[in-house]
Amino acid sequence: MSRGALVRFLLVLGLLGGCLALSLNQKPNLGLDLRGGAQFVFQATGTESTEATAENVDKTVEVLRGRVDALGVAESTLVRQGDDRILVELPGVTNDEEAQEAEERIGQTARLTVHPVVATVASADAKPSKKGNLVVPDADGGFIEVGPTALEGEDITDANAATPTNGVGYVVNVDFSNQGSDAFGKLSATAACATGDANRIAMVLDGTSISSPSVNVPCGGNITNSTEISGDFSQTEASDLAALIEGGALPLELELISDRLVGPTLGAEAIDASIEAGIIGLLLTGVFIIFIYRLVGAMATIALTSYALLAYAMLLALGSTLTLPGLAGFVLAIGMAIDANVLVFERAREEYAAYPSAGLRRALAVGFNKAWSAIIDSNVTTLLAAALLFILGSGPIKGFGVTLSIGVIASMISALIIARVLSEMSVSTKAVESRPAVSGLGNIGRVRAWLDRSDFDIMGKRRMWLGISGAALVLAVTGIATQGLNLGVEFSGGRQLDYSVSQEVSVDDAREAIADAGFGEAVVQGADDPADFTVRTGAISNDEEQQIEDALASIGGEVDKIDDQTIGASLGQELRDKALIAFGIALFAQLLYLAFRFKWTFGVSAVVAMAHDVVLVVGIFAWLGKPIDGIFLAAALTIIGLSVNDTVVVFDRIRERWFGSRPEDSFSEMANKAAIETMPRTINTGLGTLFILAALAVLGGDSLRDFAIALLIGLIVGTYSSVFTATPLLTYFQEKWPMSRVKREKVARTPDDSGAVI
Repeated sequence: MSRGALVRFLLVLGLLGGCLALSLNQKPNLGLDLRGGAQFVFQATGTESTEATAENVDKTVEVLRGRVDALGVAESTLVRQGDDRILVELPGVTNDEEAQEAEERIGQTARLTVHPVVATVASADAKPSKKGNLVVPDADGGFIEVGPTALEGEDITDANAATPTNGVGYVVNVDFSNQGSDAFGKLSATAACATGDANRIAMVLDGTSISSPSVNVPCGGNITNSTEISGDFSQTEASDLAALIEGGALPLELELISDRLVGPTLGAEAIDASIEAGIIGLLLTGVFIIFIYRLVGAMATIALTSYALLAYAMLLALGSTLTLPGLAGFVLAIGMAIDANVLVFERAREEYAAYPSAGLRRALAVGFNKAWSAIIDSNVTTLLAAALLFILGSGPIKGFGVTLSIGVIASMISALIIARVLSEMSVSTKAVESRPAVSGLGNIGRVRAWLDRSDFDIMGKRRMWLGISGAALVLAVTGIATQGLNLGVEFSGGRQLDYSVSQEVSVDDAREAIADAGFGEAVVQGADDPADFTVRTGAISNDEEQQIEDALASIGGEVDKIDDQTIGASLGQELRDKALIAFGIALFAQLLYLAFRFKWTFGVSAVVAMAHDVVLVVGIFAWLGKPIDGIFLAAALTIIGLSVNDTVVVFDRIRERWFGSRPEDSFSEMANKAAIETMPRTINTGLGTLFILAALAVLGGDSLRDFAIALLIGLIVGTYSSVFTATPLLTYFQEKWPMSRVKREKVARTPDDSGAVI
């Protein structure tokens, strides 16, 4: 082993050791589906200016959602119950003290107003000196008289906690809108020329002054654009205050009418089954990779296990919330980690077949270098989408963006650093050099050899392939139009039923009984009392509700229905709009990146193929009557990632072939060769990912079965569309808007004295 290889190996060991230490010493934040949390029910009441209608309650839900997200409580559930109640479920809040603190933080009205200070007064009973003035408690424990409101919280565009310039305590920096800046400028200009208490400006939150500092600018000056709220806050207090201000005031007043701790939405059996399925799927994937790529495949499998440790440690370090649908991002990243290794090994096989005298280590190094472009492009496009989903989305969309980003970064470290170190070490021994077949790189493989001999003309039948894709789209759209979408409770709303039974029953038994009664998609949660259950389902009739009650009675004795509420969609209209906007911008960003790296025709072809894949999966779910819910939403996001990843790999090889082709070569011929050359990688990567998804579909239980089925369909459709939809479409675009051929000087490569190619 060379000195450089030894250093890299020691660095890898140090990295993995650090990740292991973090994993053993820190507990993860688990979502409501895995751990349970606190459940609050608020009664909304109208104000003088706002009536408590269903529409205004929905607006209040969205303000609360932004406030909860800003406070760092991710993957929460917020829905409207009936016309004037709001259900809030917060994951990880598992004791009464935490629940009380959370209730106070999210239920605060948070109406911020800014006023001129008139004078200090003796008590709250002091009479204001002028009509329109108010007497409010001050931050120092006294009372002040303030003038009429100069500007409100709506005039603040941003708020964040920061350390002040004097380094004492924390402050909240606030930025104003144009209108707010003008109003604060006038207010501060007046205060700057005043003396005594009139030199101060009061920030009043829900009727209490949280800060009333003096205006420290010369007379004639003013403060515009931004200012800071000081008050000797701790970091937590400043962050909470910033979140309340930025989240905005609640349109309606809220009164807490119920609070309790609830169990996870997924049962322990379902969680255990899903974990077992994931482990079995990974083991099968490892066996497959070792069977195909032998020694280097074994090294890649070891690196793949390190991926799980890396991703988990990064999730802990960032304090992210882990949920079962959020694991979709990790599933996609596992596929990308496999894909990166397969890309490298296929390139290394080609290199060794062309220059066997150069040796296995040289072939592997060239394989990494040649695969680098495709690996980077496919990962960057996925990271772009993940970042935009995190920035623009909320709720489960934001959570998916976080886990996907973590997974992609961990997969790149696993494939490009750990797998490389291990693979180079394994092929550097004399025993392996003398037996290249053992390495897994000694030949191009049976699939590639057969494809080369067969000389398929895929692009010669491009019209047929696009016709098949078009017909499939028509069939999918027909299914969506005629069968409709079976929207889950997250999208359509439904009913929430609270029951109490006379005998103690496990939540898993309750789930099984309700599923056997024909309500397998119902969300069943336990509570503090083991005889209490909450059942959340789609819109059902009273007869169907009676079937649920009878199912519980069959295992729990006498059943008492405590509450029966109609609930709104937890993925409400605003959240759905944000998701669509995030999708659209993410696709546009990917198109721009591909246009920059390739040409705009490549970007359009890839985006069209992505849309084709998602529509087909939605159409198949419509024909099968499968639910379109939050888990399916995670699957759709994953399908987009799988699709663009596969397409970019094919496009990267097309570009490489086109740039190095002769003037008489046609673009369609180069595209055809590229598609055939990348097909072994496509098949091997697809099969590697297939084992994981198949295990989840068969063994993962109801919670992940539909998710795995959606991904299996998406994997098959995405693999097909990269070669038979995106590539044929690109050849048509090339005829209309050609990509210029970049000529590169080819330098003859000759072996040096050691046999290495130079």
